[in-house]
Amino acid sequence: MSKQIEEFDNYRAKMNDVILGKENLVIKRLFNLDTQTYSEGALNVKTKEMLGLVASMVLRCDDCIKYHLGKCYDQGCTTEEVYEVFAVANIVGGTIVIPHTRRGAEFWEELLSQK
Repeated sequence: MSKQIEEFDNYRAKMNDVILGKENLVIKRLFNLDTQTYSEGALNVKTKEMLGLVASMVLRCDDCIKYHLGKCYDQGCTTEEVYEVFAVANIVGGTIVIPHTRRGAEFWEELLSQK
């Protein structure tokens, strides 16, 4: 696993443990709702993760982009599919999304290098 991916995963897990350890009911429910949203339903998990990636790019959340790229990788997305998602995000979000596309492309390459 690359250093970039490992650092991201470790930080996310550590801070989720801290946050959930505070036993705030609203936050716990929010995290659960997020988990349920991306589970299998009328849309499959892969499609939902690609939708999450588009939304994250348009909202310009680099952590969210990395998270959803990791999930897309786990779901077997191809590079062609990921770049179509990037294209949709850039059309919807405009050119301000380009820097996030660069960082997303960099993270995707890191994920691919794990093979």
